[in-house]
Amino acid sequence: MLTGEKNRAQNCLTVSNLKLDDVFSDVFGKSSRSITEYILAHPGEPFDVSPFVDKRCKTPIEEIQAAVDGAVSPEQAIKLRQCLDHIDELEKHKAEMEQEIFRVSAPYLDALDLIRTVPGFDKNPFTAIQILSEIGGDMSVFPTDKHLVSWAGCCPRNDQSNFKIKSTRISRAGSYLKPVLVQVANALIKSKKHPEITERYRRIKSHRGHKKAIIAVCRMLLTAIWHILTDLKPYTADGYLAPRPVKEEKILTTSQALNLLKLRGYVIKDDVPAAAP
Repeated sequence: MLTGEKNRAQNCLTVSNLKLDDVFSDVFGKSSRSITEYILAHPGEPFDVSPFVDKRCKTPIEEIQAAVDGAVSPEQAIKLRQCLDHIDELEKHKAEMEQEIFRVSAPYLDALDLIRTVPGFDKNPFTAIQILSEIGGDMSVFPTDKHLVSWAGCCPRNDQSNFKIKSTRISRAGSYLKPVLVQVANALIKSKKHPEITERYRRIKSHRGHKKAIIAVCRMLLTAIWHILTDLKPYTADGYLAPRPVKEEKILTTSQALNLLKLRGYVIKDDVPAAAP
């Protein structure tokens, strides 16, 4: 609804030859909104945009002045005023709903603080609230982390008969929980701060593809959430990054090790000779 109302207001500006979207990244930001309000209050009156532009704006004043070289008809002015008032009303309702969500989630601050220690859940406070509202704070209803992962639909189904695997697609469960986990996982694989996640994604993607690797990261995050809510301890990557002893039967030759690294997505280059002093 808010996006549609902004599109209608943008249409009024475009029809009136006010090209604010060419000079401002946000047409409804502080500088652009103040210019629009002045145009509506003084229709047809030439003015200098300098007092309305924030000092941090990188667009030259000359370009902004040229962008407001238009005229708003009385009909478009009425429509634009209604759109702006409706946008302000929706923003007010949104802020009130956010405050209500924070009030309702106040008794679960301890669990929310634990969830926010998991990578990807510390930026937006509503992400942790959405996860907790779906799975709850009491992990005793899930005997193991695998039960939670299966309930959320983040594991392959077991559909086989007579030793023939018919399908390994994930289920349709977790229709509200799974999209949030996928968004967080897609953001984490681009970050260099959490090698335990990028390593698992790269390893699985090399032979299973992007989609299956993303679901594997989702399962990894959900498993971590189950453990921190069960043990009441913050997230730590020590278990994922701990060195594992190599068994004798897993010792590889140099060529086998190189081929294994290539399969896992690594690019092997020759050593660059050091520059002469």
